[in-house]
Amino acid sequence: MKEKILETIKQYDTIIIHRHVRPDPDAYGSQGGLAAILKASFPEKNIYAVGQEEPTLHFMRRLDEVADEVYEGALVIVCDTANQERIDDKRYTKGDMLIKIDHHPNEDPYGDLLWVDTTASSCSEMIYEFYLDGKEKGLKINDEAARLLFGGIVGDTGRFLFPSTTDKTFAYAGELIHFNFSRTELFDRMYELEPNIIKLNGYILQNFDMQENGVAAVRLTKELLEEYQARPAEASLLVSTLGDVKGIKAWVFFIEESDQIRVRLRSKGPVINVVARKFNGGGHPLAAGASIYSWDEVDNVLRELHAVCK
Repeated sequence: MKEKILETIKQYDTIIIHRHVRPDPDAYGSQGGLAAILKASFPEKNIYAVGQEEPTLHFMRRLDEVADEVYEGALVIVCDTANQERIDDKRYTKGDMLIKIDHHPNEDPYGDLLWVDTTASSCSEMIYEFYLDGKEKGLKINDEAARLLFGGIVGDTGRFLFPSTTDKTFAYAGELIHFNFSRTELFDRMYELEPNIIKLNGYILQNFDMQENGVAAVRLTKELLEEYQARPAEASLLVSTLGDVKGIKAWVFFIEESDQIRVRLRSKGPVINVVARKFNGGGHPLAAGASIYSWDEVDNVLRELHAVCK
């Protein structure tokens, strides 16, 4: 499939790369890393990375603005996005051909070509593997691509602490750090937080609800976020906070937005994407997300979470 994707890329003069809404470092890393590889490999082609920008990830790269007519006859590639509902910029259907590259469970097999590897730690790891497979067939990598892919791998492995980290992950990361970029600067930018977000984290640590069956929950209302001057996307950065709590099996953050309540699920063992799928979501077995539309639904989510943790 990697060879088919490369041959398809060679056939198109314009390539537009998408990723998921509410992006994380792996979304930016895989999308931007692929764009950088293709620009270095095929300087004559028009390569774009699109989507709504996330201010906390400006340090990784800025995105391109593309007119509707650019999609005519273009190849569209979507990175790190399990289902079509989560693809950022709905013009992804306007191209001539669509490719899906992802490491989430393939519950929505969209696209003309699909490369899905659920054993990969991240989509950024897959993009580096794509380069390795194609480096004898015209693919080139540069410092910018290496920085983005390394950042994506670090982000989706929780600095190599998550179970998804494999021998291959470490091997690829070990190769990427030989390129000319500052790991210290990258780590600092990825994990530094504004003082108000640090204070919100303090609130979470003092007020999380530890329940039976190793389940914990955090409720962050709009009023609370306003009190701490925190955006929902910034609050979502704190979801891993409870991972060090002794006795915890799985936990959930309920983060209220203007039109919905985001459900952020994390686990140390029980499979939780089955819970997410029941509430308009999905994701990995140990890290998933969903959406509810009323605080009255919180008990339903917790009931399902308790069921998988028993």
